[in-house]
Amino acid sequence: MSRINPRLPFSLLLIAVIAATTACVDPGGRDTAAPAGPLRVVATTGMIADTAARIVGEHGTVNGLMGPGVDPHLYKASESDVRLLSDADLILYNGLFLEGKIGDILVKLARSRPVVAVSELIPEEMRREPPEFQGHYDPHIWFDVSLWIQTLGPVTDALVELRPEHEASFRSHADQLRAELEQLDSWVQGRIQEIPEEHRVMVTAHDAFGYFGERYGIEVVGIQGISTLAEAGLQDVQRVVDLVVERGISALFVESSVPRRTVEAVVAAARERGHEVMIGGELFSDAMGAAGTEEGTYPGMVRHNVNTVVDALTGNTGAPDHDS
Repeated sequence: MSRINPRLPFSLLLIAVIAATTACVDPGGRDTAAPAGPLRVVATTGMIADTAARIVGEHGTVNGLMGPGVDPHLYKASESDVRLLSDADLILYNGLFLEGKIGDILVKLARSRPVVAVSELIPEEMRREPPEFQGHYDPHIWFDVSLWIQTLGPVTDALVELRPEHEASFRSHADQLRAELEQLDSWVQGRIQEIPEEHRVMVTAHDAFGYFGERYGIEVVGIQGISTLAEAGLQDVQRVVDLVVERGISALFVESSVPRRTVEAVVAAARERGHEVMIGGELFSDAMGAAGTEEGTYPGMVRHNVNTVVDALTGNTGAPDHDS
């Protein structure tokens, strides 16, 4: 591979890196001399990276691009990200315009290696298409655990295609994870039922939890829209303040990857109208928690969110976590 001049502007560096990695491909667009060592997998979000790592097991490494607190809607690839992607045997991303700003990079890299959009393989009839997001599907499918289970197949199939000699191991790992997630899905349904029906209203910083609401029977209200590219305005805040006051909602939730200011504005405005509402806790929406913590895994992230919501809406804040 030719050397890349580190002084090149980033746009030219990107073109140079991608050109260098796509130079030796067959007419079908696949690398003609793929290495046979441990797999190098790169995933965009932490949810995908955690899932892929469970399936890959000891047969490779999985690197996630977007760490704790990172908003994928606004994410821009760095030079090191481009190099990491260019060295990958397999790239996994969510799709459905979640990672809009790096879409062009992924399209170019797909000429030389498998690039799989895990959410776009879910049947269209199972995707949300909210009126305010007309013409596009809601990308936040991981909040419905039963839908997230459907991503295990495409990830496993992509790994098997690259390393067929490890197929039994990949499929065994996927089966174990599927069983764990099926139990998690049932646990979430049970916990949400602990909230009195009239209190099942979940107000969050942005509209990321639509799949969660539909699957588990809780009304979800986002101050900001599905994408954080468009900021919430005064009318958005006022709309939610009216809802909170009229329905006597007791708790709102901030998100780790979205600024708190709009939620705090709703709390302050509701107080001015004589209604006290608290911030019930922080949820992990578009990014997981720190590596090495329970919230740094997909199942742990789900459990944290559910426990936070249920405890706040039942007035049981400060209660210990509930095992799944």
